Amino acid sequence: MIDNNKIVDILRTVMDPVTGQDIVSMKMVEGLSINGEVVNFSINVPNLDANIKSQLNFACIGAINTEYPNADVNIHIVPQQGNTKGKTNTLNQIKNVLAVASGKGGVGKSTVSVNMALGLAQKGYKVGLIDADLYGPSIPTMLGLQGQRPKVKLLYGQNKLEPLEAHGIYTISIGFIIEPEQAVVLRGPRLGGIIKQFINDCLWPELDFLVIDLPPGTGDI
Repeated sequence: MIDNNKIVDILRTVMDPVTGQDIVSMKMVEGLSINGEVVNFSINVPNLDANIKSQLNFACIGAINTEYPNADVNIHIVPQQGNTKGKTNTLNQIKNVLAVASGKGGVGKSTVSVNMALGLAQKGYKVGLIDADLYGPSIPTMLGLQGQRPKVKLLYGQNKLEPLEAHGIYTISIGFIIEPEQAVVLRGPRLGGIIKQFINDCLWPELDFLVIDLPPGTGDI
């Protein structure tokens, strides 16, 4: 008998050829049903490129038939609803978000954020860290990443930043983008937009925790 949970585990081994992340974590698998030896499900993809469809189809069938050689696998590949431009929902693969905030600056928020992220990583969790203190980004220095730049990857027609990795932590900061002595002269709405971009326009892997080091409450973000 074909086990439903086993099929889900098998599909976790199938990677989206564009993002490199598994199709279950990306919430691409829907409508899984099993009737005897027949396995039916849909895969929602932001891009109906024929090559991508073919890769996903053969990868899923091959993975399932390796475990269940007699299974009849029927896959319906459909475009993601309400996602015509190929945007992916980053929060799908982030289980928990931890924000570190204070009313004023200089009280150790970044130190707490880094130590929290390191502690979680040492316990075996997958951890991301956003340096959202755009006026004084210090996390690149604290993690020994000063001077480094994130790579840009084209994903479904959109440019995405790849977070840098240090000490088992994935991280992004405006300090990776601007020059060390460059001032950030932007008002709250624009800065808030940058923080949203750090969340939604970065290629975060599947994370157990995303720690956000927020700016002090004295600003207008």
